[in-house]
Amino acid sequence: MTSNINSQKDIFERFKAKIEELKVSLPPYGRTPGNSCAAHTLTNILDVLNKKELDAFYFNNLAVPFSGFGSYVNEKGWKGPCGAVSGAIAAIGLIIGGQEKTNPQEVPLVFTKVIQFADKFEKKFGSISCHELCGLDLTKQYSTYNKENIWQKKCVNFIYHAIELVSKLTRKDLKTKWK
Repeated sequence: MTSNINSQKDIFERFKAKIEELKVSLPPYGRTPGNSCAAHTLTNILDVLNKKELDAFYFNNLAVPFSGFGSYVNEKGWKGPCGAVSGAIAAIGLIIGGQEKTNPQEVPLVFTKVIQFADKFEKKFGSISCHELCGLDLTKQYSTYNKENIWQKKCVNFIYHAIELVSKLTRKDLKTKWK
């Protein structure tokens, strides 16, 4: 029983420790190059869940395009979501599903948590759109994005917040399904 209590406590401590680790390893302070907002968010949450044996590179490769999708703007002006948002909502589905396929009765809970995540993220940063958060159209201004170090100055903060917010919103499932 003590082991179960310690492991439940430890998972939340691991979330905090992971954020602190990223603050040192990701730019502007660290040297780890930017991968993608979605990939960093999702794979670091998987790391907290001790799921490296899931071949995390598959999840990394799966998440990288989400950040590219953030650059998308359709003919009507819809703009793609921030990669950290995309990675976080993928992580919410993984966490609530637990270590098995998501129970169909839990799908509405997943949807609710994703909506709560988007609402809280938007309230903190003013948007969930990559274009609006970065202040640039990455389909046309990617060189400016790189030259001005937008990823290092802004995007890493979206990753930190997304990981922290996922841990808060999925607290119950983390306690019961991820020991």
